[in-house]
Amino acid sequence: MPKLKTHRGAAKRLKVTGTGKLKKRSGHKSHLLTGKAAKRTRRLRKASLVSPCEYDRMRKLLPYL
Repeated sequence: MPKLKTHRGAAKRLKVTGTGKLKKRSGHKSHLLTGKAAKRTRRLRKASLVSPCEYDRMRKLLPYL
């Protein structure tokens, strides 16, 4: 069985926490910010966890992390 390749796009965007969860940066923070409330843009600064329904799919992209 050959080695599995890591999905490089996912590796750059996701980090694995100590407990094995996946951490990601929030989206919708790159442009068109004037139409978004200040409270919303502050919330988007924080990283969030990948939702449980997508966890298995994302984990498949990162076999060795």
